[in-house]
Amino acid sequence: MKYDVADLSLAEGGKKRIIWADNDMPVLASIRERFEKAKPLKGKKVSACLHVTAETANLARTLKAGGADLVLCASNPLSTQDDVAASLVKDFKIPVYAICGENRAIYYKHIHAAIDHEPVITFDDGADLVNELHTSRKKDSGRIIASMEETTTGVIRLRAMANEGKLKFPVIAVNDAATKYLFDNRYGTGQSTVDGIIRATDFLMAGKRIVVAGYGWCGRGFAMRARGMGAIVIITEVDAIKALEASMDGFSVMPMAEAAKIGDLFLTLTGNKNVLRAEHFKLMKDRAVVANSGHFNVEIDIPALKKLSKKVITNVRHCVDEYVLKNNNRVYLLAEGRLINLAAAEGHPASVMDMSFSTQALQAEYVIKNQDKLSVAVHDVPPEIEHKVSTLKLKSMSIQIDKLTDEQIEYLASSGEGT
Repeated sequence: MKYDVADLSLAEGGKKRIIWADNDMPVLASIRERFEKAKPLKGKKVSACLHVTAETANLARTLKAGGADLVLCASNPLSTQDDVAASLVKDFKIPVYAICGENRAIYYKHIHAAIDHEPVITFDDGADLVNELHTSRKKDSGRIIASMEETTTGVIRLRAMANEGKLKFPVIAVNDAATKYLFDNRYGTGQSTVDGIIRATDFLMAGKRIVVAGYGWCGRGFAMRARGMGAIVIITEVDAIKALEASMDGFSVMPMAEAAKIGDLFLTLTGNKNVLRAEHFKLMKDRAVVANSGHFNVEIDIPALKKLSKKVITNVRHCVDEYVLKNNNRVYLLAEGRLINLAAAEGHPASVMDMSFSTQALQAEYVIKNQDKLSVAVHDVPPEIEHKVSTLKLKSMSIQIDKLTDEQIEYLASSGEGT
């Protein structure tokens, strides 16, 4: 079995971490149990480009239990948990290509190793693997039944490809599933981003002005938690409706040019490029902290920050680089501008990833059963999968809900009854 991980001797600790996460992923465990018997993915080659974490490991175990011939590579150079990668190889016999801190060349070498596997189904977290299948590895795209995309950033890229007529195979926007964005993006990103920032900086949230760029589901989640810890939260937005919502949720809303003058910590969560730019760095107060929780590190214009600096001191603290500007103000960049919640912490709690990865697993089964019906487009997750995952999650939490009566069903389906 071919693989490329940091150190197989880390496997024991990784296995403990995987099993610990599995204890809090009961929905995925129930799907894995069924998959072991039904083998819905039997004989299918699958390549997954995902964050290599304990939670992802349990998705990988589920896909393998379903009969998939699986290869896993990292979707971010800093998010791999090396002990988990080692355990997947040693204990679960799943080929992994992922090393925390790998450079760009190795990162793409690993993605190409996943493509060399000749998959018919792919899983993506940011669309890097799919992008390679549309650029440098076009010849390998013809065998793809479908791909599942996990992130807002990835879905944005893929919808752009579809609009431009460049998309070569069906893609499922798993990120847009309610059982994903309502919980994973809001509660998962919200909590894990706070965790990453505090681990990196030992930053006291209370009383600080925290600027949140983007009021999508991830931005909402982080803003809620920062306010709950006593921060004065400022939202910047380009979307009028989201800005209005943020204001009515009780947050200050202003342009980044104004927020840059007063913020203590800046966090980008937009899925866009150069949200924090030279014009903003020049306005920041001494010792401003800058971080990103969007998928790619392009949200912060790091080349511009370097150009403005007369000195850069790396690793003044783990995951913290100090940029000394020409005006002597210091800007602290966290985790090289990469995902702070995974680079400096452990990513989302297993309980919330239980829903996201259960949706992924069921979606893989769905595309195999329905491959002849899927057009080359970006598709939503079918309602029956959403219902299945949410129902199983409620059951695992010992929560019961009401059911419509026959009379209520008839009333909702009719138009004759009025005032």
